[in-house]
Amino acid sequence: MREKILHYIEKNARIDLKDLATVLGEDEAAVMNELEAMEAENIIAGYHTMINWDKAGVEKVTGMIEVRVTPQRGMGFDKVASHIYNYPEVSSVYLISGGFDFMVIIEGKTLREVAEFVSNKLAPLESVLSTKSNFILKKYKEAGTVLTDAPHDERMKMSL
Repeated sequence: MREKILHYIEKNARIDLKDLATVLGEDEAAVMNELEAMEAENIIAGYHTMINWDKAGVEKVTGMIEVRVTPQRGMGFDKVASHIYNYPEVSSVYLISGGFDFMVIIEGKTLREVAEFVSNKLAPLESVLSTKSNFILKKYKEAGTVLTDAPHDERMKMSL
């Protein structure tokens, strides 16, 4: 039942508990207990609303910062990651493979604000060896949801 619940609420977190139980063919109390257990175990770590900020008319800059670090003795990458993810400007931190160790997602009002965060707070951290900044110019799809309007079919209709 857990996996069914997780797959369903991942795309529809606003579903009413009674409706979720009906869709799953399960008892409402059992579904509620399972949800509460998964929240307590941090399997369900939060409920979020995906907002298309471009359509909302809100200026927002998202930086994807690749960070190369020196892992801390006895703590690996975890201690460095905790220093980084505790900044309020940081929305996500991922340990990645490749030429860098972390992908840090930072959101700000302006390009300058994000760049200043990187140069004034992130880059000077003791364990940080180097950073590479990338900026999102347009989001087409996020977390499985298409954010752009469907393209218009510009082909001419023909019949034979």
